[in-house]
Amino acid sequence: MWDDGLVSIGELAEQAGVTVRTVRFYSDRGLLPEAARSAGGHRRYGAEALDRLRLIRSLRALDLPVPAVGRVLAREGSLADALEDVVAGQLRELGSRMAALRWREAVLQLLGDCTAEERADRLRLVGAVSAPPSTAPMARFWRQWLPPRLPARLVTAILDQAVPQPPAEPSPARVLAFARLHAFVSATCDTRPGARSEQPAEHRPERGYRPAVLYDGLLESYALASTELRAGRPPREGGALDCFVSAHAGSRGLRDTPALRRGLSGQLAADPRADRYWQLTAELSRPPTGPPDPTPGDSHDWLCAALAVGVTDVADPTEAAEAADPTEPRPGPDLRN
Repeated sequence: MWDDGLVSIGELAEQAGVTVRTVRFYSDRGLLPEAARSAGGHRRYGAEALDRLRLIRSLRALDLPVPAVGRVLAREGSLADALEDVVAGQLRELGSRMAALRWREAVLQLLGDCTAEERADRLRLVGAVSAPPSTAPMARFWRQWLPPRLPARLVTAILDQAVPQPPAEPSPARVLAFARLHAFVSATCDTRPGARSEQPAEHRPERGYRPAVLYDGLLESYALASTELRAGRPPREGGALDCFVSAHAGSRGLRDTPALRRGLSGQLAADPRADRYWQLTAELSRPPTGPPDPTPGDSHDWLCAALAVGVTDVADPTEAAEAADPTEPRPGPDLRN
């Protein structure tokens, strides 16, 4: 200790239990300002340097990069707030790292527990998925297929239902299901450069359809059908089906009539399907015990079956034509692709 209360770099290092090189490193990067220089040009530090050096070491022990430590120290007037932000940020980063490690562990288990013939195919599938996995390809798949200019609130609500989250506790089976789903949506998107031109009629407001009315009603009808499915009820007429038909009728500016229901039932039966998507989604969301929650695909199937139960053969061809014009492109499978 010098007479002026300052200490040398060696004394500071000794008090802090670090090397001189460490003190010099932090000083050179502006984290630990020196108070003065001796006549011989040696660094000297004030009494506050020891507490500051200990704080720097504590922040570095949290794996905080040196630039981030500097930003925390620059906010010393609100150190508590700065530390709260640091802790929250580090927890997020650590959570992401752990998720990636759990995913990689499940991937290795998947590759280890298969035949030599299966391994190359599985490696190709999982190799295309980031760690931790991202749902961006699934969201992009739906955004490309949904009607243009659909209200943002509806797009968000549809994506919330249709895009499964990566498994929090990935097992080899769930990793394989997610990888297959990733491959499914990626291949579909890549092979449909003109997908917009193939949009179903109900996606085209320029033809008089109202897509927002359709999807508002579909979301509600799927929620009602999910309740029926959870209760184990067979497809039947009732509020869920009425809501489903009303969504289709309202989007076309028509009334819910027996003729419309007959036409709609045949039309939906002929629609393209994305059963594979919903099968893989169900595998991802399946709880460890008990039945899985219904997917929008399950709800759609239940509603189509309920519609078929309630209709009879069309006796009047003219009436059927009023319900569904066969010259129009077929409406899409709603939340089925």
